[in-house]
Amino acid sequence: MPKRRRFPIVCLLFLAATSAFDVRGAWRAAGDVVAVEPRPDGATFRLSSGARAAIAFIAPDVAHVRVAPKGEFEPDFSYAVETEKRIAISAQVNRFDDRTEINTMGARLVIFHRPLRTVIYDAQGRLVVEDDPARPFSFDPETGAVETSKLRPATETYYGFGEKALPMSRHGQTMVMWNYDTYAYDRNTDPLYKSIPFFIALHQGRAYAIFFDNTHRTYFDMGKTDPARYTFGAAGGEINYYVFTGGKERSPHNILRDYTELTGRMPLPPIWALGFQQSRWSYYPEARVRDLARTFREKRIPCDVIYLDIDYMDGYRVFTWDRGRFPDPAKMIRDLRVQGFRLVVIIDPGVKVDDQYEVYRQGRAGGYFVRAADGSEFHARVWPGTCAFPDFTDPKARAWFGALYKKHTDEGIAGFWNDMNEPATFLPDDLAEPRIMHHPGKTFPLDVPHAGEGVLPDTHRRYHNVYGMQMARATFEGLKRLRPDARPFVLTRAAYAGVQRYSAVWTGDNVSTWDHLALSIPMLANLGVSGIPFAGADVGGFADYPLPTGELYARWLQAAIFTPFLRGHSSGGPTRNQEPWAFGPEFERINRATIELRYRFLPYIYTLFREHEETGAPVMRPLWFEYPNDVRTYLIEDQFLLGRDVLVAPVVREGERRRRVYFPAGDEWIDWWTGARYRGGSEMMVEAPLDRLPFFVRAGAALAVQAPVQHTDEMKNAPLTLVVAAGAGGESRIYQDEGDGYAYRNGRYLNTIVRLSEEQFGLRIAFAHAGEYKDARLPSAIEILGVSDPPREVLADGRKIERVEFDKAAHRLRVELPAAPVTEILITR
Repeated sequence: MPKRRRFPIVCLLFLAATSAFDVRGAWRAAGDVVAVEPRPDGATFRLSSGARAAIAFIAPDVAHVRVAPKGEFEPDFSYAVETEKRIAISAQVNRFDDRTEINTMGARLVIFHRPLRTVIYDAQGRLVVEDDPARPFSFDPETGAVETSKLRPATETYYGFGEKALPMSRHGQTMVMWNYDTYAYDRNTDPLYKSIPFFIALHQGRAYAIFFDNTHRTYFDMGKTDPARYTFGAAGGEINYYVFTGGKERSPHNILRDYTELTGRMPLPPIWALGFQQSRWSYYPEARVRDLARTFREKRIPCDVIYLDIDYMDGYRVFTWDRGRFPDPAKMIRDLRVQGFRLVVIIDPGVKVDDQYEVYRQGRAGGYFVRAADGSEFHARVWPGTCAFPDFTDPKARAWFGALYKKHTDEGIAGFWNDMNEPATFLPDDLAEPRIMHHPGKTFPLDVPHAGEGVLPDTHRRYHNVYGMQMARATFEGLKRLRPDARPFVLTRAAYAGVQRYSAVWTGDNVSTWDHLALSIPMLANLGVSGIPFAGADVGGFADYPLPTGELYARWLQAAIFTPFLRGHSSGGPTRNQEPWAFGPEFERINRATIELRYRFLPYIYTLFREHEETGAPVMRPLWFEYPNDVRTYLIEDQFLLGRDVLVAPVVREGERRRRVYFPAGDEWIDWWTGARYRGGSEMMVEAPLDRLPFFVRAGAALAVQAPVQHTDEMKNAPLTLVVAAGAGGESRIYQDEGDGYAYRNGRYLNTIVRLSEEQFGLRIAFAHAGEYKDARLPSAIEILGVSDPPREVLADGRKIERVEFDKAAHRLRVELPAAPVTEILITR
């Protein structure tokens, strides 16, 4: 074994650069290590090419790798990383002639010197991932491009990457990260609106993840060109990535915990934002908005939010009203609130160039707008005509833009929808070129300068992908300042990693087809495991053509009620009506019941958002996230999990009234509607009539549901029911707080732990509470799913309960609880 050298002596190797890298034009390999400089968390390496590398741990199971082609590191600055939560970590650095080893209490890094190559092992000494020796770190000194490659097992699968119109696993795919306005995109259209260069790899039950934190145009080849490797790179900047090993368990849960510890988690949204939301391009004038609200209430279809698209504004000028269409917005908003509605309005980044327009005058005077390469104010055309655009990478511009929301918050507007923020611009009317979807003229020129916080000034080439995220940040932070006691609701179309700290997202301008309905499941599930818990797709499809049928809308709504963000939205053709009642009485009945089901499950869904805030776990989950040891879950893309305990199997094909469902191995599953029990690891055909969404509860789980309400303001008076899926012992929880504000961070909440134990004589249900929320609802009843026979006796804290109903056909037992709190329920056979 090579002789071990003592830390911290710097060793100069002075070796000639050697490389197996296949040279492409001006591309150069980073080369051999010629000097090692240990540091407390890792080491820095000087390379024969003149490049410099820094490889270290930021947590016991998270490694950080940086390679600077020019030999000087850029400022340690990232829009994705939530730096205030970073803590220093100590690592043991051991140097040998041919390698350097960096050890923590968790993972271990081995850095080979000739050429520079990294290999990482997990806390149990198993290989996680290694660089491809045939394709080492490389760069193009002429263009500034950078690239690296990793070896891959032939059957390793990949998930995440944010918003991609691709199958559930991204193995064998190539992807680009460059935010684009992609109206009416098709399956396989790439890129789309969001750039989240983070993915989870899964192989034989063990997971790891990589986050490539580079905001230039980046790309990933996940084994398409060569199945033996995957490659990722960028048009500029550094090789700058993190490896998440997943701890001893190598679990997806650990990975999302560590990734969101780095990039941040979504704070609890206001509970009204979890209700049904109705939008279209556009609802106007005021009389139509009032009629919409009245119709929801008259038809008893639950709804919490109405949206106004761009036509509410005066000539599309942001932060204005068209007073002909909306003569008294504040009164309209007050009246809607009395009916239980909140109003959300759209705000685009383009500010109309108009000397009579106060917002433009302020922005120009303050120097808040993006400037062109020649120093003049940059202008481009969008909805208002010629516009200027705030530089959202400038803190002063963000603060100014955030303060502009005061006018609307004073009027009572509850939330804001940031659109066109890729940033998107219009092509010239007389363009003498094909109007391709990804035309470079649909955004800012690459040479437009940006402030980069004053830390790293650069051009749009670097900051394009963060423009929309920083607009969402300006909105979120502005609302926090204006309404410090209310949780902001922000919805953004464009995003970069870390956007979850500021905003919900949706999948942009989709299409009313069955394929887009099916596509929404892998798109949203992968957004969830990309760290973004609050995501949805426009129910029924948005784009002008084709129009949805009643069946497509009904099935889409069913699929969407258990997705985190639930909004119906459509383009504005005169015959295009996509409200829940728009397809006739029979579909109205079905759609009402579907939305009521969403509202019944709001206590459970809200608990899942709290779980995300605490642990980073997604609300909507692909099956493999909870069952990584079941390889049959790896490629399933027409089912998903809501949290851990609800398995959802929507119908996504026209005309189907039955569908095949796979039940993940390791648990039993109980049909919500029939009480039928299914063994994990099995695949069964289940009934799916048009008025039923097939879904199942994990045996041993306990869920809080409520009586149907028309909007979330009514929840405080809605009886709460604990639904228990009879099965092996387990632990679940119910989380409750005020639904808005931040008192919960000071202990004003109630956390109820429900423990189930199956015993020879029956089922025991025990409750434990934490927190000081006196207005919390206690369950008034318990329903047991999957029960074959009526019980012999039901005891609450030792006292017999008389009000017990057993539905043999549905295999469901209902027990009415006493008004006083109970600590234990015993159901004897």
